[in-house]
Amino acid sequence: MNATEILKQNESKRTKCVVYTRVMGYHRPVESFNLGKKGEHKERVKFREK
Repeated sequence: MNATEILKQNESKRTKCVVYTRVMGYHRPVESFNLGKKGEHKERVKFREK
């Protein structure tokens, strides 16, 4: 069974996920950003400690 089939089977169980990010000391939902800020958020590099 591939990933597409699994997603189709569980479509009724899925819910919307709200992603928050810290901006200038406040936590804000990414969905409220304007188009330019959303693009900037997608380009961010996440820190991973080795």
